Amino acid sequence: MTQTPPDRLSNNPKSPYYDASVLEKGVGVRFNGVEKTTVEEYCVSEGWVRLAVGKTLDRHGAPLTIKLRGLVEPYFQTDQRET
Repeated sequence: MTQTPPDRLSNNPKSPYYDASVLEKGVGVRFNGVEKTTVEEYCVSEGWVRLAVGKTLDRHGAPLTIKLRGLVEPYFQTDQRET
């Protein structure tokens, strides 16, 4: 049986939506049908992703991000390798 990734997930340890055990499994995100590799946070139910913008950092050392709206499709990367 295939498990589905959580509705909302962040890779920032300071976020309440951070889950190290899920991130260890490897989560990929398709946004509007295109594979995105710079996703910092996503929410399926609200339909948005937060993407890192280049290598730019804010004054706290966190990646500078932009929030985009659209169709969000998270998946476990191990599922993708099997098919």
